Amino acid sequence: MIDKEVASLEEAVAGIEDGAILLCGGFGTAGVPDALYAAVLEQGARELTIVSNNAGSGDTGLAGLIANGRVRKVVCSYPRTGASHVFEKWYAEGKLELELLPQGTLSERMRCAAAGLGGFWSPVGVGTRLAEGKETREIDGKQYVLEYPLKGDVALIRADRADRWGNLTYRKSSRNFNPVMAMAAALTIAEVREIVPLGAIDPEHVVTPGIFVDRVVVTGGIKR
Repeated sequence: MIDKEVASLEEAVAGIEDGAILLCGGFGTAGVPDALYAAVLEQGARELTIVSNNAGSGDTGLAGLIANGRVRKVVCSYPRTGASHVFEKWYAEGKLELELLPQGTLSERMRCAAAGLGGFWSPVGVGTRLAEGKETREIDGKQYVLEYPLKGDVALIRADRADRWGNLTYRKSSRNFNPVMAMAAALTIAEVREIVPLGAIDPEHVVTPGIFVDRVVVTGGIKR
């Protein structure tokens, strides 16, 4: 019997290794797997590479991982927000590497990894510092830069509902980067508000099929 639900956050993040590349869902405060971030902090993995839309805010979540010295590199499109003081401090002190990517490029690199593609040619960033060191090519009279797939060891995502097979739905804008990250990692861990019986989610409403999900943990306290 397929049952991807795990009993605890500790079990959900078990086995994440030092040096892992973590694809971290969320956009601003929407769809952010904060409970999983706290569990990774407790689990103890270090030298992590974080792939996210931003670099955390406040003192918890991604910012908490940075503040506790667990993160070696951040790959994101928007590292500075009004509350990103932890990232700014650590980066200014030379304790973090940073790779900046436009949001579309970030998403497409992960989609390429999910689809097994070798990369794609993009006009975004041509002639800027974002293209330094990258291969460029003229296609139909226009310059493009080669972007490679971005694959994660682990995806930490947040969904609204799941069934025991791992099929997921999302709530409105909380969907954001979560589905593409679920497809682009070797191991996908989803925290959800509730788990419902098989068949309770209309197949037409499934956003992330269970084939892309390995572990599901309820953090909303609801199981039907």
